[in-house]
Parts: sequence; structure tokens; C-alpha cells
Amino acid sequence: MGLFSALLGNAGEASLESLQQEYGKLMVDGESIEIGFKLIRDTFLFTNKRIILVEKQGITGSKVEYKSIPYKSIARFSIESAGTFDLDAELKIWVSSEANPSIVKQFNKSVNVYDVQKIITYHTCK
Repeated sequence: MGLFSALLGNAGEASLESLQQEYGKLMVDGESIEIGFKLIRDTFLFTNKRIILVEKQGITGSKVEYKSIPYKSIARFSIESAGTFDLDAELKIWVSSEANPSIVKQFNKSVNVYDVQKIITYHTCK
């Protein structure tokens, strides 16, 4: 099911050690990764200061775009839990005053979407 979920584009939680090793160079002083998720080629990280989206581009994936979204820029967000027949949970994030969500991510059942919601709520409601 893990490979099948990955092929469908669903994110699964990644280990903090591997994320820190690979993306530690993106962190500023006092910033730490709280949780992160990997898709087939892309990664998204929740730090104590911002959300970082890592999107590999092209056939080889050697070109990489890093999007940084400070928590203070998040206007609203929503989560949708996985159902009995719908195995995916979904996170939507709206940045500033955009009408459509800026970020939409699918999570497989191994991810507790409520934990993701707690992290975003903690940082946006400070």
C-alpha cells in the first residue's frame, strides 16, 4: 500500500533525522524541523518558523525549487480526514488573501492529519 500511495501522490511522514541531514542547510539559527512528509520527488517540512515546500523539477530532478511560507502569511487552512472508502486525508492552506488554496496536499492513512493541524494551529494562533 505504501508504494501504491506514493504513486498516487500521497505523502507519508519522513524521519526527522533524514530530513535534518538533507535539508538542514535551509534552516536559520534557532529553526528546527518539527515534522516532514515525502512524496515521490517532493518534500514538505513544518519547522518552528515556517513551512518549506521542496519541489524537484524536470526529468532528472536536479533542479529544485524551495518555497518558504512563514506561518504569519497563512490566512486560513482546512483539513479533511480520510474516510472509509476515501483513503486520503487532505490539507489546504490559503496564503494571505488568495481566493483559492495556495497549497493542497494529500496524506495517506499512515499520517495523522490532526497532528499536522495542531502544528499549523499552534504557529498561526500565537
